[in-house]
Amino acid sequence: MAWTTFLHEFESYLKLERSLAENTVSAYVHDVLKLKQFLDICNRKVTPLELTPVDVQNFLEYVHELGMTVHTQARVVSGIKAFYKYLVFEDVISVNPTELIEAPKLGRKLPDVLSYGEIERIFVNMDLSENNGQRDRAMLEVLYSSGLRVSELINLKISNVYFDIGFLRVIGKGSKERLVPIGKDALKHIRIYIDEVRIHQNSKPQCRDIVFLNRFGAGLSRVSVFTMVKKKAMMANINKKVSPHTFRHSFATHLIEGGADLRAVQEMLGHESITTTEIYTHLDRDFLSQTLKAFHPRA
Repeated sequence: MAWTTFLHEFESYLKLERSLAENTVSAYVHDVLKLKQFLDICNRKVTPLELTPVDVQNFLEYVHELGMTVHTQARVVSGIKAFYKYLVFEDVISVNPTELIEAPKLGRKLPDVLSYGEIERIFVNMDLSENNGQRDRAMLEVLYSSGLRVSELINLKISNVYFDIGFLRVIGKGSKERLVPIGKDALKHIRIYIDEVRIHQNSKPQCRDIVFLNRFGAGLSRVSVFTMVKKKAMMANINKKVSPHTFRHSFATHLIEGGADLRAVQEMLGHESITTTEIYTHLDRDFLSQTLKAFHPRA
């Protein structure tokens, strides 16, 4: 049986037998569809009955790398587990691949970070002459130069790119605005993309002020940016799990390592609490420890 059939029956079960609210039912079904979408991206042609715990764990890592909040990730886990509990309840499967899966505890996890050399390798290996080459280079430059969230990147407006003063006006979480500085290289690649590529696209009416467009003239999805970043990292032979958030983490880490003020980094990242930004001081301490071991004669 296909995913669609199982999902339809699962939805009916939640409504009729569990009497769950419409919003809850919709959220659970949507979460399972996210799992199916992830498997399609990975070219994993499996039915719900063939899913493995490794597939589930890879999916949760993917959801985390998309930049979803801890609350959203926990809800996704709940939806997937509910789906497989239903399949067990109906005797469709005997082994539940989600049984040992828990919502990821992300609060203390140190994020993956790219070195400056690895970021340069990604840039050097990009072919600007290929389809979307200029656009993709500009997006990666912005991610690393300004530390944007992927949602902030895909919603960035041309009218909010201040070329004259080197700043971006960004709409962050909770629709809060902030001004973020942007480097000359990133601005240069945005300008090249807008003047040489985007100008020839027929943008959708609602996307005329959006910087980065797909080939249909519409805005990009978070998944498409995630897929692009992963592909560019693989082309550069980067053996780390790289996502748009990795560039944001690298941006912050390199600033802290270079001696930037923690409050300034907090403001640029759009963190409400300084404690969220302080995770990068842990990364900085690792850097300092490695420096001591590498260069001190009695380390």
